[in-house]
Amino acid sequence: MPFPHWIALLLLGLGYLLALTHGSLGLLALPSLLALFCSGLLVRRQVRWQQTLGHLLFIVLAIALALHWLPGFHGARVIDKAVLSEGAVPFSMYLNLDKPLIGVWLLLACPWLVMLRGRGLAMSLGLILPLTLLACLGGAWTLGLVAWAPKWPDQAWLWLANNLLLVSLTEELLFRGYIQGGLQRLFKHEGLALLLAALLFGLAHLAGGWQWFYLATLAGVGYGLAYRHGGLAAAVLCHACVNLAHFAVFTYPMLALA
Repeated sequence: MPFPHWIALLLLGLGYLLALTHGSLGLLALPSLLALFCSGLLVRRQVRWQQTLGHLLFIVLAIALALHWLPGFHGARVIDKAVLSEGAVPFSMYLNLDKPLIGVWLLLACPWLVMLRGRGLAMSLGLILPLTLLACLGGAWTLGLVAWAPKWPDQAWLWLANNLLLVSLTEELLFRGYIQGGLQRLFKHEGLALLLAALLFGLAHLAGGWQWFYLATLAGVGYGLAYRHGGLAAAVLCHACVNLAHFAVFTYPMLALA
């Protein structure tokens, strides 16, 4: 790996060592961390079967990390059953230590994910973002999932930092950079890769019901278009802005009677 990547890995190790000493990380998490490190080494090898094995191992670990299935990770609950909007379901938020590892792995093992397309950034934010906002939040309002509820509670800044760094960045690295970019290389078809990645993004939200699957798939299409034209930065900003608009202007996370 390049020297800056070793520095990043060292800082990551120090951070998780600090979490271990404070009880936010248990010894049971060490096998998962070791497996991630090994999969990262495999994908950087020149032998094709080793690369394939590394990617398969990462996909299994990524699913388990995203669903919080792996032991040893104890995220701090920083918002506990707060009712942020009138008529909303209570909302809790954890500063998770497992899911962000997906994004860290992708940045270190697959640096090609970070596409810089500055020329398309303005179009992504000026055209694609408003259309995505209209489709997703307008759709959620039409379906009766949210209502107009402007707010900026005391927990908002903490929520914003978590949303940008631990949610939007990680999810866009995975779904747009890794999945959409990988499928595009595999099928040589931008549109098919975008739609498949959007559907997978929708399936990741299926636990909330068909409405959230539908809305997340629409959002995935918007983020995919932003990624195609403006690169990873555009996709992350679009994702973060849609989430921010939902949080600050509408019922969050959803109406209790929806």
